[in-house]
Amino acid sequence: MRVLAVDWSGDLRAAARRIRVAEAAPGRLLGVRGGLDRAGVGAMLAELRDPPAPVVVGMDFSFGLPAWFPARYGATSLPDVWDLARDEGEGWLRACDPPFWGRPGTRKPADVELYRDTERAARDRGLNPLSTFQIGGAGAVGTGSVRGMALLGQWRREGIGVWPLDAAPGPRGVLVVEVYPRAMTGPVVKSSADARRALVDADPRIPADLRVAATATEDAFDAAYAALGMAEHAAELAALPACTDPASGTEGRLWLPPTAPGSPR
Repeated sequence: MRVLAVDWSGDLRAAARRIRVAEAAPGRLLGVRGGLDRAGVGAMLAELRDPPAPVVVGMDFSFGLPAWFPARYGATSLPDVWDLARDEGEGWLRACDPPFWGRPGTRKPADVELYRDTERAARDRGLNPLSTFQIGGAGAVGTGSVRGMALLGQWRREGIGVWPLDAAPGPRGVLVVEVYPRAMTGPVVKSSADARRALVDADPRIPADLRVAATATEDAFDAAYAALGMAEHAAELAALPACTDPASGTEGRLWLPPTAPGSPR
C-alpha cells in the first residue's frame, strides 16, 4: 500500500505556494513536494486511480460540518453536505455570518454546537481540533475545509473513495481519509523553524536528504508527519471499513492513530 498525506490550503489565489504532498512507507519518509494547487491535487488523485497496489491519501481538512447546520438547508448526508458546500460555500466565506466567525468584527458563537462528534472525541483524547466554523484568525481551518468539501463530491463521482462512506481500498484503489496532523507530530511548537528542525534531525525515519524539505514550512512539516504517522498504521488503513453510524454519515470522521504522541501546542 502507498501512503500519502496532503497538507491542504484554502488560500484563494496562492494555494500552490502552501500545499505540500508527502509520501511515506513504514518507518521512512519517501518524499515531500509542493507546486500543486487544489485542482492539481484533484488531478493527482485521478492519476492514482487503478494502481497496482492500494493508495490511501490523508487530507487535513474537515470533511463535514456539525450536522445541525447543513440540516437547515435540507442536507442530511455527507454527499448532500459536499454539494451544499460547492453551491453555498463561497457565500458563507464572504459573509462570515454566524455561526462562522474569525474575521474582524465577528465573535465566536456561544449558543450553538461548534464541533462535530469526531472532533469532540478527539478533544476527549487531549487533542485540539478547531471548529470548521472558524474561518479567520490563528489556526483557522474553516476556509480550507469549506473549499475542500466543495471538491469531495466531484472526486467521489470520479471514482475516488472517501472514508468514512467508502471502505478501503475504495472503488478504484484510492481512498481519501480526513487526518489531523497534530495527532502525529506531538507537542512540538511547529511555528518555530528551530523546533521543527530539532525534531526532524532527531527522527531516524527522515533521511538526511529530505530534512530540508520536511522542515521548510509548517505545511511541509505537517504533511511529512501525517504521512509517517499513517504509514505506521498502513495495515489498519488498508482494511478500513465504511462507517455506518449516523454521525459518520452526516458529519464525516477523523482517522486518528490508536495513540497520539502527545497533546499539541
